[in-house]
Amino acid sequence: MSGTSLDGVDIAYCVFEKIDNKWQYTIVEAETIPYTNKWLKRLKELENSDGLTFNITHIEYGRLLGLLVKKFIRKHRLKVDYIASHGHTIFHQPEKRMTVQIGSGASIAANSGVSTICDFRSLDVALGGHGAPLVPIGDELLFGKYDACLNIGGISNISYRQRASRIAYDISPANMILNYMAQMKGYSYDVGGHLAQSGKVDKELYATLNNIAYYRKPYPKSLGKEWVFGEFLSCIQEYKLSVEDYLRTFVEHIAFQIATVVLKEKLHKILITGGGAKNKFLIERIQFFAKESQLIIPEDKLVEYKEALIFAFLGLLRLQQTPNCLKSVTGANQDNCGGAIYCT
Repeated sequence: MSGTSLDGVDIAYCVFEKIDNKWQYTIVEAETIPYTNKWLKRLKELENSDGLTFNITHIEYGRLLGLLVKKFIRKHRLKVDYIASHGHTIFHQPEKRMTVQIGSGASIAANSGVSTICDFRSLDVALGGHGAPLVPIGDELLFGKYDACLNIGGISNISYRQRASRIAYDISPANMILNYMAQMKGYSYDVGGHLAQSGKVDKELYATLNNIAYYRKPYPKSLGKEWVFGEFLSCIQEYKLSVEDYLRTFVEHIAFQIATVVLKEKLHKILITGGGAKNKFLIERIQFFAKESQLIIPEDKLVEYKEALIFAFLGLLRLQQTPNCLKSVTGANQDNCGGAIYCT
């Protein structure tokens, strides 16, 4: 996994088994390899590059992933059946039938020596869906005991059952915008939300953010980096606030939008994962708005690697030729089984 917040490459070795017709999982080994400054710069700038640079980066990033996985396998002395790679999203504009995650599957397979499954989103987008979120099939089959699964990464998203169907959608920007603001103060991110906690909510900006049209759209819906920075940065251009006040206002906004969904859908027992689960102040503000709902933050390994776990699971479903993407979530015209396979 590589998320929009650019924390690094998440690698998880997972084992799945079916007991009494229910899937069980174990995250055996997992770690995050931070990006070098060179790769951070390349990934941040790639969307504005020329075609040749884009394709070279796609191939070289696949080589990077393949070599990182190879080293991980050797370090932990693992026997691996396959690699399931999300890659790194550069473009996500499903309204144009376009989604692009770089990291050549052929390069991953060639450099790791392990058969690789990648490009999980494109089929769903071609079928008229958003290609996102993809995690809800895993939420349904691995974490069905919870009323909802909330992931707070670069973007916050939620999945839950509504009558007979699983639905899911992106709620709001999250760490993508919080990290961007924290970096203005020289920090990679706002540890525990301390910077935000020291600021004040700007009521005018808070109202402006909550009035963004996306929040009134019905699902299925999803957000991309292009939209986040375009919409949010245009909103804040006329304000001259301290970084702390921006962060405080954004935290309040994110918490309010998440809690609005929780209350509207009457969700009580909510599993929270992703980097935002470690933002103590953000969780406190969600709890403030969400009233009596039970916010459950699991052990660190699941908080940090749930998405990597579920992409491993999506790979397993792909190999079994079983749907790994739900039309009720993405709006595609049918459930589908996405993922390109490169065998070694």
